[in-house]
Amino acid sequence: MRSRHISTVIAASPAQVYGYAADPTHLPDWAAGLARSEIELRGDDLVAQSPMGEVVLRFVPRNDLGVLDHDVILPSGTTVTNPLRVLAHPYGSEVVFTVRQIELTDDEFDRDCQMVTEDLERLRTIVESGGRI
Repeated sequence: MRSRHISTVIAASPAQVYGYAADPTHLPDWAAGLARSEIELRGDDLVAQSPMGEVVLRFVPRNDLGVLDHDVILPSGTTVTNPLRVLAHPYGSEVVFTVRQIELTDDEFDRDCQMVTEDLERLRTIVESGGRI
């Protein structure tokens, strides 16, 4: 299994980036690789329609450390833990997402990494424009 760290620098404070990204209602706006429609709350779980089908999302509790780690339970039942961090950077913030090659061919893994790159770029564009899309 391989892992790849994908990051982007955002010209905004870590608190601004974290505040936007930690709000699950914003996921469909920037995380198209994960959520293509409004997020549904079922008990403590977030449910999203993703390119893979219906997935269940479980984020760590809000925190002051910029940690947005989350589990994604795939339609197959496999749970994928996704490390996601908002870090201080000299030009604002750096968002780092670790993609893991679980149940993916090499081509699917590369495609997944490309989708994460696009998602982080969308997040950058939205946050730098003041949260407007």
